[in-house]
Amino acid sequence: MRAFLNRKGVTLSAKVYFIDALSSMALGLFASLIIGLIIKTIGEQTDIKYLQDMGLLAMGLMGPAIGVAVAYGLNAPPLVVFSAIASGAAGAALGGPAGSFAAALISTELGKLVSKETKVDIIATPLVTIASGYVVSTLIGPGIDFGMKSFGSLIMWGTEQRPILMGIIVAVLMGLALTAPISSAAIALMLDLHGVAAGAATIGCAAQMVGFAVSSYRENKMGGLIAIGIGTSMLQVPNIIRNPRILIPPTIAGAILAPFGTTIWLMENNAAGAGMGTSGLVGQIMTFTTMGFGPDVWMKVIILHIIGPALISLILSEYMRKKGWIQFGDMHISTGGVRK
Repeated sequence: MRAFLNRKGVTLSAKVYFIDALSSMALGLFASLIIGLIIKTIGEQTDIKYLQDMGLLAMGLMGPAIGVAVAYGLNAPPLVVFSAIASGAAGAALGGPAGSFAAALISTELGKLVSKETKVDIIATPLVTIASGYVVSTLIGPGIDFGMKSFGSLIMWGTEQRPILMGIIVAVLMGLALTAPISSAAIALMLDLHGVAAGAATIGCAAQMVGFAVSSYRENKMGGLIAIGIGTSMLQVPNIIRNPRILIPPTIAGAILAPFGTTIWLMENNAAGAGMGTSGLVGQIMTFTTMGFGPDVWMKVIILHIIGPALISLILSEYMRKKGWIQFGDMHISTGGVRK
């Protein structure tokens, strides 16, 4: 059995399912829901109905995009990848983003098991993939979606009741998730984070990206500033493994700034932007989509998402360099071949 599973590329690995597949899900989300929201927002602000319709179309294809993205991330054969479009669609219709992920994940693995094992592969493989995806969507998709959203509602309720403490916790955990090789964007969507909790999450994620970008400027120069600050702080993962202390400045920056966003300068966001930080400036675009484009919102975003994290992280990292806790080269990155 083990040899058969290895031959079919089914590893039964938590890393594959909850890191690799979840990261692939985030790509599907960005290629449908998130980019659709951005296009729709531009259409609304410019009063161009064509762009609004385009954005709504992309947003409506979230389920199929998740399905094909997860199957691609699991290295499924082409016929399984294409069939996972239907699995993802069924999961999204019956169980939201979490249901779509579960349906795509399970149906892809089952599809891989039967792929090219029969003489009627052209029928058997899509049949098993689509049928299993629909069964998962029907039986457990709604329950998974309810559980994730209930947990998300608890987080949001806790943030409203204890804005300082919970703001710090949400910012730190979501920021660490963004830098780690898992998808903070997918987590935020499945939890349906919004409101003040999503605002705190955005601050924490932005602090990781901007903080690492500025702290490592002397090693990585402008290329690294852009790659980390607008790309992903996950580029620092190999360096974090070698010297975990480099995580301290951006994490503290998020912890310091989040309470401002949950008390004095209330910051809100939606689920699509909560886990993105400054990646492609999606976190900021979604903040404007949620809160409007007023000058006060611009000021809050610039200070809490960019200037604040940059200053706090730079001051702390320079202090740690003087103490010898961070050495030159500890945050040097290679910008090739990393996916978030």
